[in-house]
Amino acid sequence: MNLSYKTQRIIIITGFLALPLVLLLLFTYYPSVMLVYYSFTDWDGFGFDVNFVGLKNYREIFSNPEYFQILRNNLYYFIGGLVQTALALFFAVILNSKLKGRNVFRVILFLPYILHQVAIAIMFQTVYHTSYGSLNKLLEVLGLEAWKQQWLGNPAINDWALAFVSLWMYMGYNMVIFIGALQSISDDLYEAARIDGANAWQSFWHITMPSIKNVVELMLILTLSGALQAFTVPYIMTLGANDTSTFLMKTLDVAFKFNQFGLASALAVVLLLMVAVVVLIQRLILREGGTRV
Repeated sequence: MNLSYKTQRIIIITGFLALPLVLLLLFTYYPSVMLVYYSFTDWDGFGFDVNFVGLKNYREIFSNPEYFQILRNNLYYFIGGLVQTALALFFAVILNSKLKGRNVFRVILFLPYILHQVAIAIMFQTVYHTSYGSLNKLLEVLGLEAWKQQWLGNPAINDWALAFVSLWMYMGYNMVIFIGALQSISDDLYEAARIDGANAWQSFWHITMPSIKNVVELMLILTLSGALQAFTVPYIMTLGANDTSTFLMKTLDVAFKFNQFGLASALAVVLLLMVAVVVLIQRLILREGGTRV
């Protein structure tokens, strides 16, 4: 059977798109719809005994301040993420220049991102250990014994300590993204700026930043959404002890410790909505700022 070129093209495109679309519907949209459905039920995670309870789960969430007070712990990861983004851009600018041995430094800074998150968390448990931790031992060698701390046991600093682990883990990845963006900027722009008498800071502010504005915006969005979904580092290192639990950890506790999957589904929906709203607000702010510039 002879088919026209147009028909063959439609069949080929449909064939290539069919499997990804089926997988997308099966593993993304269907679970999302079911998540919303279960958020209106009292399902305990076992069997098929599901009772519709309407907005009961959402009323419990918004009437219990405990669920939102725990968001303050996520704030530490957001602040750490902002510092991480700034450091990543700083090192990207330096390592994008003609620095001797720059590839070695790139590998060193990117290496933490390659390591498994669980391995990193266990490693930093040893670093922060009160008795034999390398951080306290270093302070002791330097004669700064007064600075020795229970890094994971002191509620005043443990969230900062955990946020630093995330910063160390992801900074190299952000740096590589920034380096890729910087390499897309033509050297002619910098040469013209030097001829016009611009210094390094002026070139960075008026050439580099406008050229990578979209990448910076993307990194900030990922930082914010990642902070709201912080889980691996605090879970592995402290299990939420000493007031280090995050919103996502609380959601999983509700689901798997108390078998309240309906309430946990509602918490997950609330988290999804918070991420969407905050990201939208952030994009609007950045867009308006870019327009003014």
